[in-house]
Amino acid sequence: MSRQDAEAAYEDEVIGETTLPELFAASVERNRGSVAQRYKGEVYERSLADRAVPAAPEGEYASLSYEEMGAVVRALAVGFRELGVEPDDRVGLFADTRMEWAQCDFALLGAGAVVTTVYTSSSPEQVEYLLDDPGATGVVVENGTLLERVLEVEDALDLAFVVVLDEFEGYDDRDDVLTLADVHERGVAASAADADDTEVDADGGWIAERDLDDLASLVYTSGTTGQPKGVELTHGNFRANVNQVRKRFGPRPDKGDVPSITAADETLSFLPLAHVFERLAGHFVIFASGATVAYAESPDTLQEDFPLVGPTTGTSVPRVYEKLYDSIREQAAESPVQERIFEWAVDVGREHYHTDDPGLALRARHALADRLVFEQVREGLGGNVDFFFSGGGSLSPELCALYHAMGLPILEGYGLTETAPVVSTNPPEEPKVGTIGPPLSGVETRVDGSVVAPDVRPQAGGEVGELLVRGPNVTDGYWNKPEATAEAFEGEWFRTGDVVENRPDGYLQFRERSKQLLVLSTGKNVAPGPIEDAFAEGRLVEQCMAIGDGEKFVGAVIVPNVAGVRDWAAEAGVDLPEGAEEICEDERVQDRIAAEVERINEGFESYERIKKFVLAPEEFTEGNDLLTPTMKKKRRNIIDRYEGEIERLYAE
Repeated sequence: MSRQDAEAAYEDEVIGETTLPELFAASVERNRGSVAQRYKGEVYERSLADRAVPAAPEGEYASLSYEEMGAVVRALAVGFRELGVEPDDRVGLFADTRMEWAQCDFALLGAGAVVTTVYTSSSPEQVEYLLDDPGATGVVVENGTLLERVLEVEDALDLAFVVVLDEFEGYDDRDDVLTLADVHERGVAASAADADDTEVDADGGWIAERDLDDLASLVYTSGTTGQPKGVELTHGNFRANVNQVRKRFGPRPDKGDVPSITAADETLSFLPLAHVFERLAGHFVIFASGATVAYAESPDTLQEDFPLVGPTTGTSVPRVYEKLYDSIREQAAESPVQERIFEWAVDVGREHYHTDDPGLALRARHALADRLVFEQVREGLGGNVDFFFSGGGSLSPELCALYHAMGLPILEGYGLTETAPVVSTNPPEEPKVGTIGPPLSGVETRVDGSVVAPDVRPQAGGEVGELLVRGPNVTDGYWNKPEATAEAFEGEWFRTGDVVENRPDGYLQFRERSKQLLVLSTGKNVAPGPIEDAFAEGRLVEQCMAIGDGEKFVGAVIVPNVAGVRDWAAEAGVDLPEGAEEICEDERVQDRIAAEVERINEGFESYERIKKFVLAPEEFTEGNDLLTPTMKKKRRNIIDRYEGEIERLYAE
């Protein structure tokens, strides 16, 4: 039986046709004594701590079993009903990724609400839009700071309540501002008194009657190409995608010893749950499988949290894998001897991975590299990782191959908010670096070659064009935006706006966002993604954004890796200035970066090569509004930030 047939035929207790709270309740019933959540102490002023859940020790993790988590979720669902939440009410979730986010998500869904998500980086104006556009009747916020941000714009909203996850000060005179512990206590009291006057089903008394076609969530797009749009995702959309992912990653008999996602697994969650990628892959799929979710303190503490948790899997975006590799390399560079051993091991690992039939000598060198370097890298990540997932952008194939060589396979995939979100991903039994894998079972795809200019040619003998998708996981459209909905669809097919190659082996290869293709004044079309990804492994460049739309040649805005530049300078006997701006202005640094650019250029056609560049002293981050919360470049903002330098670059 082929892998495709095995996926299509696979059924188990996780796969089903239930709503999301019913999915969770069934998992609680199957996995009562297993660990559901792990949470770190002294990170938050949790209002639930020592009232509904035990307080975790400082710097350590405490655990909740499925039975304990289920009890919290049930009480919260009843408590939200006591606050007046009714089926189809929209309620915002405005918090970082943490234990309580997951509990509130299932509780609100259980109460019949439609969960609308808000990123914690949102300004007051964005908060107003993201709560007013869906007509939210309530919002759950993380702490006093985010409470203030909501109250700053409350006159423009129609909120019946604001619930705060953490303890906060003030507002004792307002009965519409509560802690999450208050909601929990109301739910416990109501349940104890059998005060259940809301129409519910027979499954435990806390789950409102909902159908698969009913709206579960409004997930707003990042707004990189205009005003954010609320993507309508039903219980059926999410449930279908859980089933599809399970068919690929569940413990199918045909997979043999290949790692699967089972109740024995544990993930470290740190991407925003407000984004659909983490919510499906690191939340719905994991809880449906009866596995454990541990919540990192923050994306900046991963090197500390990985060894504490020892996860078997994890979900992330390319930027995090790039920064993680940078950290590994920096640690290896603490002494010249360590650095030479690390670079030797990397070269051996790369050669071993790319060699179909390594001989005895190469296998021996790889075993030595593994013992000296790669084993320590794996131990630094907890020592248990079977595989990672990558999505939300393209990952450098060379960097991906290097992770595979270190015994840390990264399975790259592809999806969109509108597809709930996973369309394709590499199967663990046959990953192919440089691809986004074959479509999931039940997801139909086709390629529209008319969208792409003829000079964007296949790399693997397949068909190149815009990817169109249809399936039970695909949204019906955007909230209150009929024109945008009509524009996004061609009949039943959703137009992704992404250019891919559909290879003869059935794997998809991401090429570029069609709206981000650089159309040079010469008529040539250039995909910026592969150019930018090619810098991921190097020591000297932290970030790169290719530019040149409407110009004669490709240019770039390059952020130097200051630590890497200083290492080079020390080796070369170059005395550098202190500040990042002065380093970018230093001619010796500019010459060295130019040499690095020429090295990268060798892998591209002449019209794709970077001819000139601007050195930017400030890293692209979410904080300076140059990255989205999911770490995609805000290309328009970056161009605006360096408008003068770019104009001079092309004027010359």
